[in-house]
Amino acid sequence: MAVMGRSSRAARGAGRSTERDTGPAVTGPGGRTHAQGPLASPVGSGLAELRPDRDRPAAWSLLIDGAPQSLVDLADPTHLGFEYQRRLGHLIDLVAPPGRPLTVLHLGGGALTLARYVAATRPRSRQQVAEIDTALTELVRTELPLERGWQIKVRGADARSVLERTPEGSVDLVITDVFSGARTPAHCTTVEFTALAARALAPGGWYAANIADGSSLPFARSQIATLGAVFPELCLVADPAVLRGKRFGNLVLAGAHTPLPIADLTRRVASDSALGRVEHGPALTAFAAGATPATDATAAPSPAPPPGVFR
Repeated sequence: MAVMGRSSRAARGAGRSTERDTGPAVTGPGGRTHAQGPLASPVGSGLAELRPDRDRPAAWSLLIDGAPQSLVDLADPTHLGFEYQRRLGHLIDLVAPPGRPLTVLHLGGGALTLARYVAATRPRSRQQVAEIDTALTELVRTELPLERGWQIKVRGADARSVLERTPEGSVDLVITDVFSGARTPAHCTTVEFTALAARALAPGGWYAANIADGSSLPFARSQIATLGAVFPELCLVADPAVLRGKRFGNLVLAGAHTPLPIADLTRRVASDSALGRVEHGPALTAFAAGATPATDATAAPSPAPPPGVFR
């Protein structure tokens, strides 16, 4: 699951578990309609709710314990309703020439919004998703089904355990969007975890992570230092208000061993309906000055959202 979506997301079960392969995405057409109304169902990580989107007749918001997590438009899988998802979408668009199939590993699945986006914009892509909450996956498959032919395999297992077993040099893009009780668990925030992601990347591949922080951003600064201990090329995308510590929110980090297309990414972020800023190079280094990389021995979960942030 994923957290802290702002529209135009959040409890992720991330503890260790026995892996369950929920199989390839072979489902029929259709899905839940607005005429059926909202739905609430207990899942492994809390109470899942599907709420009809007021502005899009085939779109649904997924909430876990009241926290918005995903937005899925069954009629338009290219629609990304949350700011951080659009920023990850920009990275998906730029990691390879338009339309070229990708091999993507999603650590955290939720309603599979980004996997749907990849499948729709890059046909024949092969994707694997680690989502520990198998009850949530079954709910999503039933009510918000995937299209036939999409090569999306969901594994019911802890994100890091899936990453550890991913073959070296096998994926073009690793996207980490892992939350447990609205916090990124410590074992998915470390240099060792990031090194596993780097090992999984094919030459020219990218790593991207969605995190959440606020106030003086100590967690975000530490994560920049953590990625910087593994990847020589880095950037960060966030709302300027979040970067100034004015509100709690999402930050998207990207790392690579080859230069990132900063100019193209900046143009795309600037064209978004939501304010966003791209930090890189010396400015990003200065932003994270003094921060210490997190390791398996020292890491802590990301901070809890302040009360009322989802209201």
